Amino acid sequence: MEESTIWWLLAGGAVVAELLTGTFYLLMMAVGLVAGAIAAHAGVSTSAQLLSAAVVGTAGVGACHLFRRHRPAGQPAASNRDVNLDIGESVQVDAWNADGTAQVRYRGAQWTVMLRPGNEPSPGTHRVAEVIGNRLLVDRA
Repeated sequence: MEESTIWWLLAGGAVVAELLTGTFYLLMMAVGLVAGAIAAHAGVSTSAQLLSAAVVGTAGVGACHLFRRHRPAGQPAASNRDVNLDIGESVQVDAWNADGTAQVRYRGAQWTVMLRPGNEPSPGTHRVAEVIGNRLLVDRA
């Protein structure tokens, strides 16, 4: 079997493993294995193929690591408007219960509403800040 075929099989195996695990780092390693396959097609020695695969794979993994490290952390899904379109919507609270909750009609259903810490319970318009299960966590609008 040709050396380039072995490199291509290894690269394909790394891509399959990446698809099964969702690890972007494996995809960068697959790119390094492709570099080894291209070096094999160029006819360079086995040590040069290994070196090119190692250098390209390591550079890809390092670049991926640096990119993720300098990227700001995302919001939790419960309070992220990109994930939950209820965040930022308004609800009308008529009265608060003694336990700090209220019942509101929102999107055609009855919802339990809780105030976020630091807010005083008062009737009126409130803005949804977070969705926790089937409860809306709100701030005064």
